[in-house]
Amino acid sequence: MSNQDWLQRSRQHVWHPCTQMKRHETLPIVPIARAEGVWLEDFEGRRYLDAVSSWWVNLFGHGNPRIKQAIKDQLDQVEHVILAGFTHRPVIELSERLCALSGLDHAFYASDGASATEIALKMSFHYWKNVGRPEKCRFISLDNSYHGETAGALAVTDVPLFSATYAPLLKPGVRVPSPDVRQARPGQSAADVARQALRSLENVLAKKAGEMAAIIVEPLVQGAAGMAMYDPVYLTELRRLCDQYQIHLIADEIAVGFGRTGTLFACEQAGITPDFLCLSKGITGGFLPLSCVLTSAAIYQAFYHDEVTRGFLHSHSYTGNALACSAALAVLDIFADEDIIARNRELAATFSAILAPLAERADVRHFRHTGMIWAFDVDSPRADFAQAFFSAMLKHGCLVRPIGKTVYFMPPYILQPEEMTQLFQATTQVLDELSQQNDVLTGPVTALP
Repeated sequence: MSNQDWLQRSRQHVWHPCTQMKRHETLPIVPIARAEGVWLEDFEGRRYLDAVSSWWVNLFGHGNPRIKQAIKDQLDQVEHVILAGFTHRPVIELSERLCALSGLDHAFYASDGASATEIALKMSFHYWKNVGRPEKCRFISLDNSYHGETAGALAVTDVPLFSATYAPLLKPGVRVPSPDVRQARPGQSAADVARQALRSLENVLAKKAGEMAAIIVEPLVQGAAGMAMYDPVYLTELRRLCDQYQIHLIADEIAVGFGRTGTLFACEQAGITPDFLCLSKGITGGFLPLSCVLTSAAIYQAFYHDEVTRGFLHSHSYTGNALACSAALAVLDIFADEDIIARNRELAATFSAILAPLAERADVRHFRHTGMIWAFDVDSPRADFAQAFFSAMLKHGCLVRPIGKTVYFMPPYILQPEEMTQLFQATTQVLDELSQQNDVLTGPVTALP
């Protein structure tokens, strides 16, 4: 069957995520037949370089043989078993290893990032209730934050495109300034911006800490905010303020965990351990849905009681799925056996050199880089820049989904220098093509996280 056949069948019955489906009357859906390494291939043989790791999940390339074999081996043992009252080898081993790597003590599983956010928020709320502080029931989040699209997660998400429609369903929290380095005034450093944001946060805590359960942050990089990057000092001082004012620190490393920022977990760069660590996306290398919330023994003990209602009764049918846990174990093996963090540092230096000319363009602002993430903002008059850039890059054989007018690259860790060069050349050509077009299209700016 042709691409057109599959496209028509998909439009007939599949409701695609993060999409105004009417746009697909003119913007074709891309049917993918197979994938290998950093490449996706459609049913007519056209290939696309996956520069966003298929929504930030694919760490070691499509079809990685070690992860694939781990899943095959687990299929011969047990594919899934209820985790309420039962357990199994992969979930035990994964929990042990994640706790050892993070400095935390207990692991609670779900299937996606938003569910991990919900779990952390509910655990924090319930902890304070269990210890006799039910008034501590509100949450603090950063301006432009994104933590998922379920109801609790949306309440701490500050992206109106996602949250505004559902505002009547959401419990209001408190927003505090982001330490986004793009806000720096002349002469200010990233650390200066971070400390300025911390002063605003401390003013809030001084007045309202008694009603606050936790603050939730995306460590080092706020993804849907347009890859807003900030100095680790913010996290270091945030940990101190949370201790001082007795609120929990929830680190949402769903997008930035597993090496994306240059360390296995972003919090490592600030030398801190959060009270809750939310993980998903890269945890299985892009093979299977899985998420995890890691927390401390002190929080766990607040739920350990004879009364059933003091327990954490949240559940998912596929919690701790054995196949997904086996994939995650293979991911950790690859990190350990192939020294991925050190290798990525070398790759990042090479890739930054390849991309450096983008920073010199007149239409580029705030070229920035953290670990294996690169981003820049485009000075374009086009209201439809994200859609136009995305479509044009597909024609050049590259999958890149801008967030508003922010272009970013978050490739699999197996990307080679010649492939990054291809991505750079395509990006330059498309920026030139768009800047030369005289017709400025109108319409809403579309976030394409």
